[in-house]
Amino acid sequence: MARIAVDLLGGDHAPAVVVDGALRASQADPALQLLLVGPVEAADALLAALDPEARHRVGTITAPAGPGEHDVSRVESGVRTAILAVAQGHADAVVSAGNTGATVTSAALGLGRWPGVRRPPLAAVLPTAAGRLVLLDVGSSVDPDELTLAMHARLGAAYASIVHEVAAPRVGLLTIGTERGKGDRLRRTAPAVLAGLQLPAGARYVGLVEGNDVVTGAKADVVVTDGFTGNVLLKGLETAYALIRPPNDGDVPPRAAILLGVGGTVVVCHGAATGEDVAAGIALAADLHRRAAVPVIADLIQSQVPAHEDPRGGS
Repeated sequence: MARIAVDLLGGDHAPAVVVDGALRASQADPALQLLLVGPVEAADALLAALDPEARHRVGTITAPAGPGEHDVSRVESGVRTAILAVAQGHADAVVSAGNTGATVTSAALGLGRWPGVRRPPLAAVLPTAAGRLVLLDVGSSVDPDELTLAMHARLGAAYASIVHEVAAPRVGLLTIGTERGKGDRLRRTAPAVLAGLQLPAGARYVGLVEGNDVVTGAKADVVVTDGFTGNVLLKGLETAYALIRPPNDGDVPPRAAILLGVGGTVVVCHGAATGEDVAAGIALAADLHRRAAVPVIADLIQSQVPAHEDPRGGS
């Protein structure tokens, strides 16, 4: 059994699309238990659509409401309440298509950050011609420094190894050209830090990679970048693949990202997610919980936090 707290208020088309996704996920997985967080009427709509024998697998929590239907505090209260459900042991994971900043902040405050993690990154998985590629950050940290990218490299390598069973993951830094000195200040200074980094799971830093390497997957299994660039790249590639086709038709990952570096399983779907996307995000969260992926990654990362880094994860 996996207990997933679902933020009904998150997303551009919430709660209808989220209810649709939760219904799909519940029907596809009989060992799934959902905790719906949000308006009572939205939860009632899902319960009414379920077979009577399946309704015992769905619980509800009413998120505190703001003064208006689209009030920002009301929308953010959904993810905060869902995070609290995990922190208090009522759920095993959270899925939200809400505001990324609110989700990351709520998770960091409610679940805590791992030692050495300054800014928890969002890691997404993209299909490539060679298989799958982990891209991070895709929206959480838009202005990182070299040490932040170094921790993200560790997190991405551990995730690729544990979740996708990649032996000795190859880690690359995304830039605009592989020639020395190309890119902005961060892209010029980060390679020296990454080159001397001890990575988990036998991973190794393979140097600079470009956008075409993200599509082919021939050079790296994990690609590290800032959250602004990563988000632009992710959305661009996903839209292109939807219009044409992905490079690997038989292995299309869910359109969702996992927040790494916090004390719980948090999956973030796109704000424009469809019901199918939300269902895939819920399935991903359930799979990660059942495999105890987050605790295993945490153990792997925390055993390698350098002594000079702030163990509290401060900036």
